[in-house]
Amino acid sequence: MIGTRRAMFAMLLCVPIAVQAQFTPPTTPRPAPARPTASANPDTLTTSFNVDGVSVILRRVTANSVVAANVYLLGGVRQLTPETQGLELLLLEATEQGTARYPREALRQKMARLGSAIGVSPDVDWSTISLRSTVANFDSSWAILADRLVAPRLDSSGVERVRSQILSAVKQRAESPDALLEYLADSSAFAGHPYALSPVGTEASIQAITRAQLVQYKADHIVRSRMRVVIVGNVTRERVERLVRSTLATLPAGNYAWTLPEPPTARVSGATFVNRRLPTNYLQGYFVGPLATSPEYAALRLASAVLSGRLFSEVREKYNLTYAVDAPFRERAFAVGGLYVTTTQPDAVLNIMQREMRALQQGTISQEGLDRLVQQFIVNYFLDNETNADQADMLARASLYQGDYRVAANFVDDLRAVTPEDIRQAAVRYFRNVRWAFIGDALRVDRRLFERF
Repeated sequence: MIGTRRAMFAMLLCVPIAVQAQFTPPTTPRPAPARPTASANPDTLTTSFNVDGVSVILRRVTANSVVAANVYLLGGVRQLTPETQGLELLLLEATEQGTARYPREALRQKMARLGSAIGVSPDVDWSTISLRSTVANFDSSWAILADRLVAPRLDSSGVERVRSQILSAVKQRAESPDALLEYLADSSAFAGHPYALSPVGTEASIQAITRAQLVQYKADHIVRSRMRVVIVGNVTRERVERLVRSTLATLPAGNYAWTLPEPPTARVSGATFVNRRLPTNYLQGYFVGPLATSPEYAALRLASAVLSGRLFSEVREKYNLTYAVDAPFRERAFAVGGLYVTTTQPDAVLNIMQREMRALQQGTISQEGLDRLVQQFIVNYFLDNETNADQADMLARASLYQGDYRVAANFVDDLRAVTPEDIRQAAVRYFRNVRWAFIGDALRVDRRLFERF
């Protein structure tokens, strides 16, 4: 769970916390935040426009010959039910089995000749079908991607082939402690909320979905109003408009309207347990943070990073209780923070986690430590957005979560505006009501500890 960059942060994040002698948690909530405005430095490379009902964001990048084109189908798991989890993934993957213009083998051979790739990524707020191509082959590659959405064959043999592949992946999830932990943690943290549904589906839902359901879903939900197209590469607006108008713009308009998902209602701390005989125990907990439009979003991002570094220092380096510990931060319409560890001594680790969370709530980190942390974030921000595909995702998140793709340019300024007191306040307000998943020997943990988070 701890990637190269997370490990690289570890020493940096172990910033001192100056505990205040007297501490009173704030009792008055902050006023509702205003929607962010665009950066004072205009992004002259990026434009947004509408092509016959298809919303498009285009960033012109001339430094390379790669084009990244993502089609976001909005709504994610809010389009699904417990019985239809995984339906959109099954549909989009099945479109690779052939279209009206390209039978299965012809489609694969042409993609190989073009040197292009199309991928499908389901998520809780949208599903993405993405194209990676060269500038020279973009038109031909786009035609294949678009035909998969406009006119998929969805023949029975192709659907069953893909169903088998997805079922195999879902079964492997149950066999992998980390994959199962992630699934259970989401289900526990968001019980009663759409995020509790799996965009990949469950074994029962994937088996039950019929071809007729896929055909009907395609007719009802693959519509222009659900689409946000983001393209990054050396292509002109005129070229993009021509391609979209002749393909995606021929789809039905539909009546979908994108809205931000509501955060889950307040809930108490607790845990879901799966008892298994394993060499170690796996623990993952989530708590809900502020909306992406809130100034506290950046503060909680940094608070989670500081907590992650402190946990690495205490749990792994000082006490040697784990090989993997983290405080992940997940970017969604509202922030989701968390705690993760694998350990043979869960009681000891849970006590350390609670102690470090309380330290952040009762004290402030040094300004010098915060400055180092922010600088490292900025460096990694630019590293993480080097590729055209990364930039496309960044623009999409800003557009959909914050209402304006131009807000993405505010990332550095937002981080630099965070103060040590902002981090403490974010920890006070959001480091609570953690919902956990536990996989391992349930007899080795005091279940009451989870209720203290």
